[in-house]
Amino acid sequence: MDVILLERIAKLGQMGETVKVRDGFARNFLLPQGKALRANEANKKRFEAERSTLEARNLERKGEAQTVADSLSGKSFIVVRSAGETGQLYGSVAARDIVEVLAAEGFNIGRNQVDLNTPIKAIGLHKVVLHLHAEVEIEIELNVARSAEEAERQAKGESLTSADAIYGVDEDALRPEDFFDPDADQDGDDE
Repeated sequence: MDVILLERIAKLGQMGETVKVRDGFARNFLLPQGKALRANEANKKRFEAERSTLEARNLERKGEAQTVADSLSGKSFIVVRSAGETGQLYGSVAARDIVEVLAAEGFNIGRNQVDLNTPIKAIGLHKVVLHLHAEVEIEIELNVARSAEEAERQAKGESLTSADAIYGVDEDALRPEDFFDPDADQDGDDE
């Protein structure tokens, strides 16, 4: 199906272009969301008549998105989750969790604006891309840690996936004598 795009759509085209898309994509996504019109003479005339208002609305949305991007620029957000000693999370951090963390900081971001192909399943510093507008995207940093103190240590560059980092114990320096009393009776008799 040929459609006229009413806004820029990534990997598809610019506003005003007539592109050929699959029927289902047009019927289920582009047309209901007002992102495109069927390409026929009446709609082409309608688009040309409304072009200036569409471009003005697009510029306004882009400006709002750029303002949000500027305020998010260079920020790091802490996500506290429980995890095992190896740094594996007991759950995961999904797009919904990222939206909640950003909302707690005062940013109104939609879940569909978070570009997260797979959920985050380990502690550490993770880069996440936010698509605020078709022409505005920004990368934020998520600091996933077991506690706020660990998040501070991770932010300084420390790795928290070993017992030494977690408990302050040097695993290589441990000896059996540290755990067992060599003078203890081996047969279990208490005399």
